[in-house]
Amino acid sequence: MASRFVDRAVIHVAAGDGGNGCASVHREKFKPLGGPDGGNGGHGGDVVLVVDPGVHTLLDFHFRPHARGGSGKQGQGGHRSGAAGDTLEMRVPDGTVVLTEDGEVLADLMGSGTRFVAAQGGRGGLGNAALASRARKAPGFALLGEPGEERDLVLELRSVADVGLLGFPSAGKSSLISVLSAAKPKIADYPFTTLVPNLGVVSAGDVVFTMADVPGLIPGASEGKGLGLDFLRHIERCAVLVHVVDCATYEPGRDPVSDIDALEDELARYTPALGGELASRPRVVVLNKLDVPDAAELAELVRPDLEARGWRVFEVSTVAHRGLRELTYALGEIVEAHRAAQPPPTPAKVVVTPKAVDDGGFTVEADPDEDGAFVVRGPKPERWVRQTNFANDEAVGYLADRLHRLGVEEKLAKAGATPGCPVTIGGVTFDWEPSTPGVVGTLAGRGSDPRLAEQGRVTAAERKEARRLRREGTGDVDVSGEPGDPGTSGNADE
Repeated sequence: MASRFVDRAVIHVAAGDGGNGCASVHREKFKPLGGPDGGNGGHGGDVVLVVDPGVHTLLDFHFRPHARGGSGKQGQGGHRSGAAGDTLEMRVPDGTVVLTEDGEVLADLMGSGTRFVAAQGGRGGLGNAALASRARKAPGFALLGEPGEERDLVLELRSVADVGLLGFPSAGKSSLISVLSAAKPKIADYPFTTLVPNLGVVSAGDVVFTMADVPGLIPGASEGKGLGLDFLRHIERCAVLVHVVDCATYEPGRDPVSDIDALEDELARYTPALGGELASRPRVVVLNKLDVPDAAELAELVRPDLEARGWRVFEVSTVAHRGLRELTYALGEIVEAHRAAQPPPTPAKVVVTPKAVDDGGFTVEADPDEDGAFVVRGPKPERWVRQTNFANDEAVGYLADRLHRLGVEEKLAKAGATPGCPVTIGGVTFDWEPSTPGVVGTLAGRGSDPRLAEQGRVTAAERKEARRLRREGTGDVDVSGEPGDPGTSGNADE
């Protein structure tokens, strides 16, 4: 039966979109000026990764790599706001590392209940009731909801083990875990019996620690031989690395010292993604299968050379249960010393960084792809553009007012922008025309803006009149909106 252990998965997460705000005016008998009552759209649901001790593999993500949060509902009239989208919680094993496709570590999830927001839900758009002001008593527009965040992530499981076992295939790593803990890995007398890392819990007096093995590590693993270096990620957290050496092998050209040197060369080629180097970890050598007479003689021969390197050497036999107690307590001492040397956990501190007085939260740069064009970058202007309905003149005018108050026009002028030059914000390109914010008390039709009408754009009133003329069958209607043309001409024959 094929192994169903998965320790690496690539997933695509998409948070829910925010709901659109509602543009509505209260209508009731004997209340001709009921005022705006459009509700806000609901926020989109996040996609969250949560550590669950009951999950031990990334198998679910392998078969279902796509995840999407719930979208927010649209706002409605009567000051009814849309419901927020459902947050999608995805259960991951303890020790899961979240990376970008480029290999950048975003989160190291350790500890039951640890959470990481993999994708942020989009904000809901404001309804016209929330946009009402002295200048706009009854806005004829509402803001659109923002799209949810989408991205591809790489999940890698790095076992939370204190002791890592290294060795050639059939060196006895699985047998050692089976006798020191309650783990029951598959054991057979042929190479590469173990295809997935095994994890066991070992007790040494009052010290309890976990032990994991790395299957299939052979010379040339860094070049893809055997099982490659795929499983070395499971020993990145280990406090001590244990070389398990087969002293009863009959393969020519192999001996304990050459086996250890070959594996150490492969370890030197591996760079842990969580930082640090494997070369700095303490080493322990286990000379295994001492129940074979020839193995005991070989162990006595190589032991002085290994101890000369500063490594502790233990002679054990998993079959005869020889030397296991001494090995267990020695590993417990090393693990306990490593834990004591770690800095105590400190609660997360909230760091408040004051914003500079002249920092508007955006930048204005020359467009590298077009001469005389500019690009405005910043979370606020880009979000405002995403929330604007460009089919509504009043909404476009409101966007112009917001950008003016933020100082975008002033910075564009300082950067050398001239009227009519292309300006790109959030993927939308405008022909920049310097303007001033709307005048308080200016009366205009809902959904229209006088400033845009002066620039030759078709107003809402003109579109309404054009529809009326079409219904009456008066003929062709010109709604080009040229300056001086009301856009409501009669038949073309006149």
